[in-house]
Amino acid sequence: MNASENNPHAHGMHDAAAGPGGAVPVSTGDAAPDAVDTAPAGAVATPVEGVWMVHQNNPGPMTLDGTQSYWIPSQRGAIVVDPGDDDAQHQAALASHEVALILVTHRHPDHVGGLERLRDLTGAPSRALSSDYCGEGQEPLTDGEIIDVPGAGLQLRVLATPGHTSDSISIVIESTPEARPLGVLTADTILGRGTTIIDHPDGRLTNYLDSLEKLETLGNIPALPAHAGFLPSVAETARKYLAHRRERLEQVRAAVHTLQERGEEATVSNVTDIVYADVDAEVRPAAEHTVSAQLAALEDGA
Repeated sequence: MNASENNPHAHGMHDAAAGPGGAVPVSTGDAAPDAVDTAPAGAVATPVEGVWMVHQNNPGPMTLDGTQSYWIPSQRGAIVVDPGDDDAQHQAALASHEVALILVTHRHPDHVGGLERLRDLTGAPSRALSSDYCGEGQEPLTDGEIIDVPGAGLQLRVLATPGHTSDSISIVIESTPEARPLGVLTADTILGRGTTIIDHPDGRLTNYLDSLEKLETLGNIPALPAHAGFLPSVAETARKYLAHRRERLEQVRAAVHTLQERGEEATVSNVTDIVYADVDAEVRPAAEHTVSAQLAALEDGA
């Protein structure tokens, strides 16, 4: 879930050519010969070889062009990241080939709404940072945990990136055996365009800034967000996000000062009127969520 405050250019997506029967051939680089070699019909090639995106048709002010589920094939079946909203067609596409594991990046319904349906269709276990989205007998994910992708020459490293929500994670895609970062699934922490909301009070701006600094250290590898395409450099985008957030925080600080000088209370609504005066009505609630987080950050000494 997110809201687009501004609209820098998002890198376009390109459809992969479908193979026989509508399946999309998957190149797995150094994968073993018996690695899974198909992805769902309509899957889109990402900038990271061996990782595919399956787009959900659920556009809106909080989902932009729709949710981007990710499909990572392995010898034991695919790893699916974020089932998306509950949608029979989308989950059926994700379940069209064997699924070994479902990973959830955070609690918002456009990411977990279809989780139960996909588990029922595939029988695959699910894991997330929050135990609420873990299947029976499954342990919650932990920061720094490595998940193998057998036969694909890849591994996935869990990176806790709270801020958008308290349970938000990113997933670093690494080559094996050298653990070289190839790309990162950023979920809603970094979007293909615009900026995400801080879902306060569950999400905290101070945590979010720390998470952006973590992502910046990954360097110039592609970012694969949950909405609106892909980005060529997570480090460059994280720096832009950090500058934008710090600028907004100063605008909120100034707005509070202005309201105090007028003898008015610095409520979330009053501050939003000043800082987000030009925001569309449909995303006004998201702006107020973010202002709430900004005011809390100022109270915390930011």
